[in-house]
Amino acid sequence: MNDIIHDVITKAKSDNVITVDLQFTNLFGGWHHITIPISQLSERIFREGVAFDGSSIPGFKRQEAGDMVLLPDPSTALPDPFWSTKTLSFICSVHEADTLEPFVGDPRAIALKAEQYLRDSGIADQSSWAPEFEFYIFNRVSYANDVNLASYRIDSEEADWNSGVDAEGNLGHKIGRKGGYHATPPMDRMFDLRSLMVQRIEEAGIPVRYHHHEVGGPGQSEIEIMMGSLAKIGDAAQRIKYIVKMTAHQAGKSVTFMPKPLFNEAGSGMHFHQTLWKGKQNLFYDEKGYAGLSELAKSYVAGMLDHGAALIALTNPSTNSYKRLVPGFEAPVRLFYSLGNRSAAIRIPKYATSHDEKRIEFRPPDATSNVYLALAAQLLAGVDGIQKKLNPSEMNFGPFDVDVMKLSRAEQERIHQVPTSLKEACEALSHDNEFLKIGSIFPEDFISTWVQKKGEEEYNEVRRRPHPYEIGLYYDV
Repeated sequence: MNDIIHDVITKAKSDNVITVDLQFTNLFGGWHHITIPISQLSERIFREGVAFDGSSIPGFKRQEAGDMVLLPDPSTALPDPFWSTKTLSFICSVHEADTLEPFVGDPRAIALKAEQYLRDSGIADQSSWAPEFEFYIFNRVSYANDVNLASYRIDSEEADWNSGVDAEGNLGHKIGRKGGYHATPPMDRMFDLRSLMVQRIEEAGIPVRYHHHEVGGPGQSEIEIMMGSLAKIGDAAQRIKYIVKMTAHQAGKSVTFMPKPLFNEAGSGMHFHQTLWKGKQNLFYDEKGYAGLSELAKSYVAGMLDHGAALIALTNPSTNSYKRLVPGFEAPVRLFYSLGNRSAAIRIPKYATSHDEKRIEFRPPDATSNVYLALAAQLLAGVDGIQKKLNPSEMNFGPFDVDVMKLSRAEQERIHQVPTSLKEACEALSHDNEFLKIGSIFPEDFISTWVQKKGEEEYNEVRRRPHPYEIGLYYDV
């Protein structure tokens, strides 16, 4: 480690770096940073850290005990392409200021502990993950909330609502509602911008599988990356969101990973592809099993679905999340698994047929999640299913290789439903959380903190406000 630190410092100074940016994540997924001049970059920083006030960081410390430090991870050193001064960034772990012990509420530390728990269990050496990044690129966004006012307005040059605008630069080629999937130029106007995003993502050492226009006509896009280990993918996800937003910002556009920014258009999810490995053996693969899945994989699936409602409180932790998880779109509304079925909560991709490719895809999550926590919670739910040798068929989790929306109401109701609100999901988490407490991976007060913030404060902030649509419905009563 000392050699790595020495090499990083030497290279930074030889490359004439001027500033060093230290980045970290709060409990709820927010991205923060502290910047120091290159003169402060020394081996001491990597041993003793940089002090900051944890009481001001959401979900961290009380005011009377707020002193914390950031320890940069030298393996995450990366030139930041967006600063006007030459800047080297690091992703940091959060530690106690007095003892330098890892802070139990640091999401990155939770992800690392989940990885270690998997290894200690003897089940597998490593888990592999690949989230899909779906987002909208807009030209203009404005919003306002006050005692007498609630409004927002979003605009996109690709949107068909602009087809009749008499303005210079309107050359037609608009994308119809829900008609953007794999749209080609000139209708797809974001291809150059996405390619620049991908270039910068790959320059950050994150291999990309592909990018394309997604279903949503007004600028919805997707970037999919290759699989990697749990904590590294957590780091990658935070950096990808930053790179995508900043690349768009420099181009005079705005990116949102919000699950449902537009009414009656496709929502943006963050599907998680995942599998377990022991040495060079993909533990999810069995050529003779259903969809090429092993019995261990089926137990993992059963664990995720058994804890599905509670899990979704962490993978879909916003009130807006549940405007995406509604019938009529590709987002799943029932907890079951299936081969190639996009209405399933867990889909087995049809194209992933070989030993090296076999995996499952958990489809409910979205990017309002804290990615580190979403990864750790999914892994722990799946491992719980393996340890209990759960069988998805015996628990009515499928496989159901049909469009469940075409089943009778009685048949649909026999299949477990995803939560319909953030409050409902948090109530499920309050009652089903033992799988997260194993090995002290999640801190003791995590559940109460999460439920209070998400299932009470945020939920009630939205619930208490009159909705603009209600004015049209009820003003003239």
